[in-house]
Amino acid sequence: MSAIDDVTWNDEARDKILTDADRVLQEAVTAVAAEKSGAPWEESFQALNERLKDRFIDYEPGPDVRKYAEAIERGDYS
Repeated sequence: MSAIDDVTWNDEARDKILTDADRVLQEAVTAVAAEKSGAPWEESFQALNERLKDRFIDYEPGPDVRKYAEAIERGDYS
């Protein structure tokens, strides 16, 4: 009998999932930067979370999202 822990994505699928997730994040950062560049990071943070929350199962905003919101405030992606 196999253990449920043995049920996992293979390496190729795992890499694709991560690549797709990175692309979704990049698209969100690009879009929010176009709208909010120079605005307070809190506005960008909220806008990023709005764009990302329905794209991931059990999405929770984390320090990465704040890091990109702060970069948008600085104009790093404009």
